[in-house]
Amino acid sequence: MTTTRTVVRGGLVITAADEMHADVLIEGGRIAALAAHDSDAAAGWSADTVIDATNKYVIPGGVDGHTHMEMPFGGTTASDTFETGTRAAAWGGTTTIVDFAIQSVGGSLRSGLDSWHAKADAQCAIDYGFHMIVSDVTDNTLKEMDVLVEEGVTSFKMFMAYPGVFYSDDGKILRAMQRAAANGGLTMMHAENGIAIDVLVQQALAAGRTDPRYHGEVRHALLEAEATHRAIQLARVAGAPLYIVHVSAQQAVAELTAARDLGLNVFGETCPQYLFLSTDNLAEPGFEGAKYVCSTPLRPREHQAALWQGLRTNDLQVVSTDHCPFCFAGQKDMGVGDFSKIPNGMPGVENRMDLLHQGVVDGQISRRRWIEIACATPARMFGLYPRKGTIAPGADADVVIYDPHAEQVMSAETHHMNVDYSAYEGRRTTGRVETVLSRGVPVIDNRTYVGRAGHGQYTPRGICQYLI
Repeated sequence: MTTTRTVVRGGLVITAADEMHADVLIEGGRIAALAAHDSDAAAGWSADTVIDATNKYVIPGGVDGHTHMEMPFGGTTASDTFETGTRAAAWGGTTTIVDFAIQSVGGSLRSGLDSWHAKADAQCAIDYGFHMIVSDVTDNTLKEMDVLVEEGVTSFKMFMAYPGVFYSDDGKILRAMQRAAANGGLTMMHAENGIAIDVLVQQALAAGRTDPRYHGEVRHALLEAEATHRAIQLARVAGAPLYIVHVSAQQAVAELTAARDLGLNVFGETCPQYLFLSTDNLAEPGFEGAKYVCSTPLRPREHQAALWQGLRTNDLQVVSTDHCPFCFAGQKDMGVGDFSKIPNGMPGVENRMDLLHQGVVDGQISRRRWIEIACATPARMFGLYPRKGTIAPGADADVVIYDPHAEQVMSAETHHMNVDYSAYEGRRTTGRVETVLSRGVPVIDNRTYVGRAGHGQYTPRGICQYLI
């Protein structure tokens, strides 16, 4: 079989470490070489395909470390399949997702992982991996964690929220963290005090406060901060690294900052919805606010500045989406008259790279920091670097040609996620994906989808490469 060669010419290559006017040679699905535009080396490259990236950025494909395709929740299931969700991810310049396999209470980690493999197998347009949600800590579960780490499932998510569903008490969390400390796994934590939140939910409903906006009020920012603090202390006792998912409150950022100032292996992720949306959206008239119900919830607008600052100072390291879409009609409306029955989750896998580029345009972050928080650090955090997250010889040729000047208006009319609304409807942004290669194979070609279900490969992961 002959190896195909592709050259990307004329673009500005941006990685977390560098910006350089360079041509990129792709051979056999990997980056073979980079060379300055006007160099003899670049001039000597022959190729089957030449991509003109003049006046464009050439960036690594995005790594979204937090998605929920086909996830069962609250009596329904997330509306994106692995096929539709990974196609939408590619449209948005993301070439790797790490989704969550779920252990059911009473079940094994293995059976949960097997069922998620069955959902994703031969369906994905881009490469994918799995984290494991641990819902039931037992002696057997702890042993299974060791086996999964060996197999390349190296991160375990636990919940301080959702009593009766995913919730683990502090003792179970500590035991799992101790196991992760021994086997190299990374504990991911949904940090909200679910026991206290449930009390506030019942009190709100009893008082007739049933609209979507109360979802945000009962999930108090202090209960996110308290759980974040508690998770950090448990991780310190266990001697384990800790990754807090979907950080939304400035008080929680302060807990992470304090831990990192002590030199602890504590990391934080935020999501575009917390950077661009707020409780103003939850309070939209009628039942419109249901579109924005997710957990942790959207916060008052003043929290946004603390999140952007955390991204600049590296007290927050990663932006993922927590993509978990439910249609407004037929799913979100299960909670009419009772906000606690609104499925928690929002669509966003297609919007992340563009919204973060808007952060560059707005002066919130630099271009290299954009690539760092969206590509390189998630790849390092979840054991995928340097195959993923950078453009360097030997890396997978997951390459995005990005037009930094194109303007777009985000809308459900034009997005590719399998959901009937956009959380960013009508928002004007600058910057747009033009062409996407996954392991050297075009998935998006000049704004046309040319990918296929089954191109995406399951990718076992190493242990976290971001530890101090």
